[in-house]
Amino acid sequence: MQGSVGYNLGFAAAVCLVCAVVVSSAAVALADRQERNAALDRQRNVLLAAGLASDDERLDAEAVAARSARITPVVLTLSTGEVAADVDPVGFDQRAASIDSARSAAAPDNVAGVMRLPNEALVYEVRGEAGGVDLVVLPVEGLGLWGTLYGFVALEGDLRTIRGLTFYEHKETPGLGGEVDNPRWKALWPGRLAFDDDLGPAIAVVKGLAGSVDEAPYAVDGLSGATITSRGVTNLLRFWLGPDGFGPYLARLRSDEGGAG
Repeated sequence: MQGSVGYNLGFAAAVCLVCAVVVSSAAVALADRQERNAALDRQRNVLLAAGLASDDERLDAEAVAARSARITPVVLTLSTGEVAADVDPVGFDQRAASIDSARSAAAPDNVAGVMRLPNEALVYEVRGEAGGVDLVVLPVEGLGLWGTLYGFVALEGDLRTIRGLTFYEHKETPGLGGEVDNPRWKALWPGRLAFDDDLGPAIAVVKGLAGSVDEAPYAVDGLSGATITSRGVTNLLRFWLGPDGFGPYLARLRSDEGGAG
């Protein structure tokens, strides 16, 4: 009986070891593909925020690249808004920089739940033939109910009007806070104003119905049953559009554009 037990334990241990090796090998082998797919999904979400793709389209890598032809990725020094000319946008990972103590700093106290700020940040610009800004897409993140929401907000060339908002990663409850993914809710954002007349971040997700763009230019309908998620979206947008986020960058663009906004 003892031999039988020992055999069974040994056999089980061997099976576990083999399975662990297979799973680990598969994870290593698939890591590059997973990262490529994640990067492709982020780029697709840049297109969604910019209004250059729709949620019902299934774009492959070639289609994403074709539609991104006019979009230029730019790495900024976040604190000044100036272009970080010595940093190559290709392969730059802002999230990795945010958790690297050598490439980030503690964020000031904020209600968005942002803990650390990267020294550099990656934004996306669309410029016209004359060189002026037609559109900018900014990465945003902040706490919802169950974790961090990661997404993009796009601003028109006036650097005040929202072109679109999308989230590509979150942990919110399906049917409640998870409605940040709902195309019908995302369709409420275009045309809203991110900034007030003094260029302070003013956009907010309100409780209940906000009304049309004309009726409520600074407000968007709340997510039913998801007050904390709604508040989180407001907080993260105001943080990243403010002085500790992309405020310096937007101020520089407005100056370059001769006071746009």
